[in-house]
Amino acid sequence: MRGLARRLFCQGLGVMAFSIGCRPLRPGGEIIPPDKPRGAAASGGEALVRGAQVFTEHGLRPVDIRAARGVIVELARDLQPRDGETVIDARGLLALPGGIDPHVHLSPDLDPPREPDEYCDNYTSGSAAALAGGLTTIGAMVFPDEHDDILSRIDEHTRSVHEQAMADVILHPVALTAAASWRANLATLARRGHTSVKLFTVMVQFERQRPGFTEIIREAGRRQMLTLLHCERHDINRQSTERLVAEGKRSLRYYADTSPVRSEVQAVRDAIGLSEQTGSPIYVVHLSSADALVECVAARRRGVPIYVETRPMYLYHTRARYEQEDGPLFVGQPPLRTSRDIEALWDGLRRGLIDTVGSDHAAFFAETKLDPRKSVKDYLPGTPAMQMMLPMLFSEGVARGRLSLDRFVALTSSNAARLFGLYPRKGVLRPGADADITLWDPGLRQTITRAMLRSRAGYDINEGREVQGWPVYTIRRGRVAFAHGELLASPGSGALLARGPHQPLP
Repeated sequence: MRGLARRLFCQGLGVMAFSIGCRPLRPGGEIIPPDKPRGAAASGGEALVRGAQVFTEHGLRPVDIRAARGVIVELARDLQPRDGETVIDARGLLALPGGIDPHVHLSPDLDPPREPDEYCDNYTSGSAAALAGGLTTIGAMVFPDEHDDILSRIDEHTRSVHEQAMADVILHPVALTAAASWRANLATLARRGHTSVKLFTVMVQFERQRPGFTEIIREAGRRQMLTLLHCERHDINRQSTERLVAEGKRSLRYYADTSPVRSEVQAVRDAIGLSEQTGSPIYVVHLSSADALVECVAARRRGVPIYVETRPMYLYHTRARYEQEDGPLFVGQPPLRTSRDIEALWDGLRRGLIDTVGSDHAAFFAETKLDPRKSVKDYLPGTPAMQMMLPMLFSEGVARGRLSLDRFVALTSSNAARLFGLYPRKGVLRPGADADITLWDPGLRQTITRAMLRSRAGYDINEGREVQGWPVYTIRRGRVAFAHGELLASPGSGALLARGPHQPLP
């Protein structure tokens, strides 16, 4: 984040064509890199996936998948190869819809960050992390420029996607102010296929410009757009941080106390009230606590159109991590909570009370995060989380019996496709859908190591964990983009997706 956008944000927080004839590709076999011209994002591959257990709308089926021009054209048994098709022997593997991460932060710049407090992943390195983790589509946040011009920033990110991306991309425009021009911007954004907008209740501007933000939410709903809300209270966070500083507790070991659970709960209640007032659907990003989830569930039961996303780190780590030497690596917003919250979130994932999992991937170099000068008033919120989001969730959820395969697919693909206007092009394996297919080896065990990481950050907060169940092939629009640890896609092969209206979940 640069210039005014970053200053407002920190100030607002208050605290700081792959063709090989009919030669089969077997699990573990030789992979031949694609010979595809740069920037041919719209073209797709001709592929035949044979022998997998395929997750369809009717459950797992032992069928083959044929793709042509990047789209699934046939699901049937014993399909025979055709000339020019990439053939993948997927016996013993699960074929699931390509993963969708609806919440990431990437820089549009081609080069590494010029400043230490800038995101270190762009659309190329971010796409690499995504594809290696079984993700075929990512949703990137776009902050306005210094002049509050969101349309020029959308254009900048659009150029970067065309030049850099290997995964497919959707863009979420971010409103940092409630200027009157924003309602006109919503019309333009919706017409261009960017059918969502993100707001930060944690920013001081949110309360100061509340009537204007309320109208943005209302207008977004009128245009069948989904409003994303970062739910924390600015006043509570500011007071909590000032108290810590006054007590001499500036170290990030005290970071969890800068934003207590009541900050999130009160902001969620406020967001629910705004949805009821405007009649517009809302999407609570990175929900972290049991008590906030209770509020969302109660609102949904009385008919409020509210959807809930949680974040990977809230499922595996507690606030005790901040007391360890590497604690600053775990700093994100909201903070890590307690084991009670972890249990509640897993229960919410299992029961369908939580709709999606978004990585909130915001990668900074480790040495910057660990800078001893960082404090509860000056820190970098975010972790590199895209690549391990799906493998960790599969291992801790499906492999351990905490999540059904149906829930895993809903949380990681089909729900996001519906909510963000991509279904049925994305999020499902059926004729007519994009051939976005992730082939999983459900029994494969590997330990997370730095050598396998694709983010420029070079670390992952789950390093050293053994994970069961890995995506061994990631197929994006019919082309093998990642296979057995090898990245096969090229920059510019990803596509910027124009979206339709927000779709309620069934």
